Amino acid sequence: MSDEKKKQLTSDYGAPVGDNQFSKTVGPNGPVLLEDFHLYEKLTRFDRERIPERVVHARGAGAFGTFKLENSMKEYTKASIFQEEGQETEVLARFSSVAHSKHSPESLRDPRGFSVKFYAEDGNYDLVGNNLPIFFIRDAIKFPDVIHSFKPDPATNVQDPDRYWDFTTQSPEATNMMVWLMSNMGTPAGYQHMQGNSVHAFKWVNHEGDVTYVKYHWSPKKGLKNLTRDQADNMPTKDFNFASTSLWSDIEDGDYPEWELYVQLLSPEDMDSFSFNPLDSTKNWFEEDFPYHKVGTMTLNKNPEDFFAQIEQAAFTPSSMIPGVEASEDQLLQGRLVSYHDTHMHRLGTNYQQIPVNRAKAEVNNYNVDGPMQMSHSPRVNYEPNRYSHTPKEDPQYKESEKHVSAVITRSKIDKPDDFTHAGKHYRSMTDEEKDHLIYNIKTDWEAGVHESTIRLAINNFNQADEDLAARLAEAMELNLEEVLQEGYAQK
Repeated sequence: MSDEKKKQLTSDYGAPVGDNQFSKTVGPNGPVLLEDFHLYEKLTRFDRERIPERVVHARGAGAFGTFKLENSMKEYTKASIFQEEGQETEVLARFSSVAHSKHSPESLRDPRGFSVKFYAEDGNYDLVGNNLPIFFIRDAIKFPDVIHSFKPDPATNVQDPDRYWDFTTQSPEATNMMVWLMSNMGTPAGYQHMQGNSVHAFKWVNHEGDVTYVKYHWSPKKGLKNLTRDQADNMPTKDFNFASTSLWSDIEDGDYPEWELYVQLLSPEDMDSFSFNPLDSTKNWFEEDFPYHKVGTMTLNKNPEDFFAQIEQAAFTPSSMIPGVEASEDQLLQGRLVSYHDTHMHRLGTNYQQIPVNRAKAEVNNYNVDGPMQMSHSPRVNYEPNRYSHTPKEDPQYKESEKHVSAVITRSKIDKPDDFTHAGKHYRSMTDEEKDHLIYNIKTDWEAGVHESTIRLAINNFNQADEDLAARLAEAMELNLEEVLQEGYAQK
């Protein structure tokens, strides 16, 4: 690709774009504004890039089961599924890879999706997360870009490490995620040996209206297991469907996979007590600062009877919440609230929530009518407000929590970005063997054709996270670390 002729970035309407890095927010830490049409255009256009395969999370498997509450969380949330100890809720779980296509080998390095649909008495609650606790970016406006970098080259139709290393090195906040992804956590040994994380913080609201920020974590009772790079590379020759096959077989044999659900909690008053922004999706919450609280256990005990009808058509979106759970000001989450729902309407149809696997167990009453594949009868009085007592009415007890905001509307980086500290802390928490694997995995990736300038910038980024990590990578690539660091700082 040539840089000889510079082109001006524009919208699809041809209007020049002044800032393609940050969403328009209420202050640097505030929620994203609906008026940000550049963000809306990027996300909605991105959602429509593939038909009918999912743009992301195309390759996956799933099963049905139950979630049993073991410790009541009513002190923190009025969410119906977290009230009484011993209560059980039907669930559907789907596991997936993020960037790769529908029939790709399940051993490829990639973040893994970990989504759970709770069929609650007051609506469906979708807990949509990943196996890794963080993500590459903190602002949804960059979501199409990060996925494009991991998708195949438009010319060769082959994934190219040079593309995604180029993007991630130019996006310093991705340094932490690359340490996680390039470890063996990037190649799980099976879905039932995989952890799950909400990635985002959400808000829990109790019956008194008190707000607590929460992050969710699923811990596999079968144990956390991953593949080395060599094991993952050899797996496609044995069984490139190994993860789906193993999940199905375990359930059929009665060896039901289970996950324990834990949460970490944060009081709004403590939000500014850390060197980083706790609502930044590129940061994990360390256990010494945010203790784990056990909530309950999920057991998957029923395989789908029809994969297409029950798994391929299953639609998960973080905007599907029940009373007691609300979105936080996390700017990546704010974009996903719109994007996921929008892509399901594009892929499955306007009335995708009426497909049996997506249909709420609770009664659905509203004034949304018609559209393709409408399965319900439209009400004769299909407007509101109205004078009729038998029609659906709003209930003030379910109003969302309130938060005062006062700031300048801006496109800017969040306060306290702290792009490298967490990556270094995670690296130093690894065993010597895990560090060896990380260096080997990155080196192998770089040797697959990553441009030397990108490698040098990556080493600079890693050096700001941990000097030993950068030194080992420079040695592995036979580069002079001092020269690399001097070049990198000169560029800055």
